[in-house]
Amino acid sequence: MSNVSKSLVLAASVATAIAGLATTAAAQDNEKCYGISLAGENDCAAGPGTTCAGTSTVDYQGNAWTFVPAGTCASVEVPAMADGTERMGSLEALDRDMAS
Repeated sequence: MSNVSKSLVLAASVATAIAGLATTAAAQDNEKCYGISLAGENDCAAGPGTTCAGTSTVDYQGNAWTFVPAGTCASVEVPAMADGTERMGSLEALDRDMAS
């Protein structure tokens, strides 16, 4: 392997390691917030029958989550339910607005 090839491999390895650290740091500044996603806009797993991102079928589905900045979940504004009951984000899955 030539010196140029070795340098390119080393540079790519360092760049990959730095990118991985940045992603990990950003993920640590976020938390899962349940019950705030619009249908098809959740970040991952939305309960039974779903797999990952974009699989929720109901707006504000209680077991679908979206990443939000840490400490902001409970303050995310979500429209009230049809009967006037307020909705709030939660750090744990909720039993409301579930898919049929």
